Amino acid sequence: MRHFLDIHKTGAEDLHRIIETAKATKQARHDKPKAAPDAELPLRDKMVALIFEKPSTRTRVSFDVGVRQMGGQTMVLSGADMQLGHGETIADTARVLSRYVDMIMIRTFEEQTLLEMAEHASVPVINGLTNRTHPCQIMADILTFEEHRGPIAGKKVVWCGDGNNVCASFIHAAGQFGFDLTFTGPEPLDPEREFIEEARARGSRVEVVRDAHEAVKGADLVVTDTWVSMHDPASARERRHNQLRPYRVDRKLMSLARPEALFMHCLPAHRGDEVTNSVMDGPQSVIFDEAENRLHAQKAIMRWCVTG
Repeated sequence: MRHFLDIHKTGAEDLHRIIETAKATKQARHDKPKAAPDAELPLRDKMVALIFEKPSTRTRVSFDVGVRQMGGQTMVLSGADMQLGHGETIADTARVLSRYVDMIMIRTFEEQTLLEMAEHASVPVINGLTNRTHPCQIMADILTFEEHRGPIAGKKVVWCGDGNNVCASFIHAAGQFGFDLTFTGPEPLDPEREFIEEARARGSRVEVVRDAHEAVKGADLVVTDTWVSMHDPASARERRHNQLRPYRVDRKLMSLARPEALFMHCLPAHRGDEVTNSVMDGPQSVIFDEAENRLHAQKAIMRWCVTG
């Protein structure tokens, strides 16, 4: 049994194997729907619980479709259905669910909820997102980059804006996949220092550069995310916009990156805020390949959890 909790908690060799499996399963499905390795159906007759304390489009649909394509069935549960940590402890919920299902994917708020679920479950647990990290998204992003530009090792990735949970997992990935990452954003929204130091200890160059135009020079990949969460109050939204406006990704900013640089955004996007339409819909954007690859990357993660 294996959990997939965070990129920096999974061995680099296993992470590379997951990416290669995702490439193979995607190609096999596109070329011959019944070809190996998808024909193996590693989730045949298995039930996967998909728990959503936070609402979702891509995570819910991609996991649901992925489980079904691999021969399994899903049970979708909301936080309201379960009242995690309220009517029953998370530990007891994990123990009970493990008697009913073969795998658990949880998209939640607090990292501690994920960790406690994994500690007490006797089936694999996958991190679908927490307030602190979003590893499945970054596995899809690595897959997308390598499809278009080859190995990401040695490349320069620039994160523009808020050092949020997606940014955190990108920093984890820098240490594990051997690329460099530059964060550019306002100081109050810096990523956690712990994550930066850990990636540096693994040999990656992780920098913080306040000037977005300086940061993007020579980038192979430019990434951003929404400036505000759906749960942020109106006052926080206005403050975030004022802080982050200098880090909007527009055509001028992208022109400072390498000519072959790619643009990514995990979606949903607030067009005109963190990124302009000209970049979202431009030739360097791979956002919809990135969205599709959530399916393929997560299928490879689930396969790794149950078969290694």
